Amino acid sequence: MAILEIKKFNEPVLRKKCEKVKKVDEEIKKLIVDMAQTMKEEQGIGLAAPQVGVSKRVIVVQTDLEGRRILALVNPKIIKKSQEKEKDEEGCLSFPGIFLEIKRAKEVEVEGLDIKREKIKLKAKGLLARVFQHEIDHLDGVLFIDRISFWQRLKIRKKLQQRDPAA
Repeated sequence: MAILEIKKFNEPVLRKKCEKVKKVDEEIKKLIVDMAQTMKEEQGIGLAAPQVGVSKRVIVVQTDLEGRRILALVNPKIIKKSQEKEKDEEGCLSFPGIFLEIKRAKEVEVEGLDIKREKIKLKAKGLLARVFQHEIDHLDGVLFIDRISFWQRLKIRKKLQQRDPAA
């Protein structure tokens, strides 16, 4: 197991649409294990492969509040979203210290492959639904700052540039 480097907000890999995984092989399994370890170490509740510099459709998500159960999904996709939405605070390991109010579907249905190459489909609501939406957005090159207003984004960019002038 290895702790991977989290790519920050200004890294181009975060804006790329990720490639579909053709085969869940040993390389993908190792990536999943390393991502889970990295997420745990960084105290996150979700992590997408582009956040560790890998442009593949892989996410890991903490499914319980105690952090004991981590689910990996390969080629995940949202197949159904509730019409009902809710606004709540989100953070992102690629944007340390930034928390934003984001409006998302209250419930989702997600499908993908697990680490054993088996197709799984699950329903999620509340925080877990939010995490799935956030992480799957990453796979399409969409960041949570893309879901706020233009003026809010300007404020955030200013804050980020104060921390890192290269932003």
